[in-house]
Amino acid sequence: MFDRLMLLLAWIAALLFVVAGVMLTYEVVARYFFIRPTIWAAELSQLCLIWGSLLGMPWALAARRHISVDAITRLCKPGMRRLLEIIAMTVVLVFSVMVTFKGWEIFLESFERGRTSGTMLDLPAWVAEIPVVIGFALLAVQAVIEIVGVIRGKDIPEGAHE
Repeated sequence: MFDRLMLLLAWIAALLFVVAGVMLTYEVVARYFFIRPTIWAAELSQLCLIWGSLLGMPWALAARRHISVDAITRLCKPGMRRLLEIIAMTVVLVFSVMVTFKGWEIFLESFERGRTSGTMLDLPAWVAEIPVVIGFALLAVQAVIEIVGVIRGKDIPEGAHE
């Protein structure tokens, strides 16, 4: 079930990246060919990139599409590799939980105070802050799934380079 959610969020993230590209292309054409810059394209494309990046993190972890340096772990025996994988995923988990809680505090304060972006659109600041909470909470869940998988004997993926 969680795998399906992660795949859906990965597709949403990909769509958000495409939308950001379209908006930025429109902005360039409007600005340089028609001398009519927009007030919305840059800010909305930034939001698309923020949401896309943060929603895509858990899928990237599950699919091993993140940057990973495995020069040393490849030399280790399987038992040591499993231990190192558990340690790495525990670090991801702890960091994700910390960011989730701090992100929640920041979001809540912005929401309660009615903080805005201070730009021409003057969007609520929490619109760019809540994806941090969502993305890192989901990343924490995925890290737990990875740890449980390694403990249960699941093969450790080598990464996307193979």
